[in-house]
Amino acid sequence: MHLVVGLRNPGADYEGTRHNVGSEVVERVLERVGTPPGRAPSRISGAIAHAGVGDHRTLFLLPFTFMNENGRVVRSTLDYYKLEPTHLLVIHDDIDLPFGRLRLQVAGGSGGHNGVRSLERALGTKDFSRLKVGVGRPPGSLDPADYVLRPFSKAERREVDLIVEDAADVVERWLEDRERAQEQAALRDRDG
Repeated sequence: MHLVVGLRNPGADYEGTRHNVGSEVVERVLERVGTPPGRAPSRISGAIAHAGVGDHRTLFLLPFTFMNENGRVVRSTLDYYKLEPTHLLVIHDDIDLPFGRLRLQVAGGSGGHNGVRSLERALGTKDFSRLKVGVGRPPGSLDPADYVLRPFSKAERREVDLIVEDAADVVERWLEDRERAQEQAALRDRDG
């Protein structure tokens, strides 16, 4: 079994923001398989869905905690379902990746992303897969923290919908063949 997590901040105030693009990808995969997220077991603070994507059963998690606290939710989910971090795919925004690009990697640093940093602390390892969705650098002297909490512009939104579709394709491929999923993400990285 695999666990796929879309990082986000909960609540209507954060819907459509750059920081929540990871959860949009998970929601899109779940729409495709016709499985809405539901209530998780009581010790897991999040919405969870069980789906038969690929050859294996897959868990999809949308944490109810804020970005910098999601590590404990993911840790408790892995513990509850007796999964190792190597079975984990985390989807998150990345300001160091140009807008519209995707990058799939295993391990690496947090890149200053508070959600990834929280995960690394809680899991005690960096050995998990990450699908990074490029949201680009903030313009001018805008604080990166403020930038990721802003919604995409109307013009960006049209492209984001396509990015989310491509990222959902990568997630589905990752569940079957991680190497090919990495290649598929890199195609958008080059041509996107």
